[in-house]
Amino acid sequence: MGSPARARFSSVLFDLDGTLIDSIGLIVDSFHHTLEAYGLPRQSDDTWLRTIGTPLRSAFAPFAADERALDAMVGVYRTYNLANHDARVRAYDGIVDCVRALRSAGVTLALVTSKNRGGALRGLRVAGLEEDFQALVCLDDVTNAKPHREPCDRALQLLGATSQNALFVGDSVHDMHSGRAAEVSTGAALWGPFDRAHLEVGAPTYWLASPAAVLDLVLG
Repeated sequence: MGSPARARFSSVLFDLDGTLIDSIGLIVDSFHHTLEAYGLPRQSDDTWLRTIGTPLRSAFAPFAADERALDAMVGVYRTYNLANHDARVRAYDGIVDCVRALRSAGVTLALVTSKNRGGALRGLRVAGLEEDFQALVCLDDVTNAKPHREPCDRALQLLGATSQNALFVGDSVHDMHSGRAAEVSTGAALWGPFDRAHLEVGAPTYWLASPAAVLDLVLG
């Protein structure tokens, strides 16, 4: 398929939820479960979808009276999410082949997620991708989460990569904003929960209809 010397990008950063793994239904249900546990009014699915790619604390902040309550809500979410995780989460069709083809071609790979490391590793393990990334940048590893540039900058540093030779593939506007701020090319994953109309505000460099399109873009 090619080599890093001929590839358009020598490094690819991937988001996790909505990009590598289909965990969206579980995420939305976990939010609904948490508000229900606290007797709070149910929010629309779209409300929660728009928080995907950002830290849980940011998503729950409007509903928590103080920091202690916020911590408790995050805890309820994580308990429910992890209890149902392995039965509800799967890799998107074609994504495992995509990741492994990139790695076989010598492209360096990093995960860039707003999940904590434990949750991220569990998602990779369910997908069978736990050995395929040279670098992981999780919520625990940064001061400023996406859409800030810091997660992408950190991934590039860990890979020893430059922004000019890197592509960030993600499904949310937060991914697109983070990548653009870090001056890396961005690819909008249209196989995730958001369509083109929703992602246009993130001004992605490329539109990617499927994981196979990532291979075509990177390796030619």
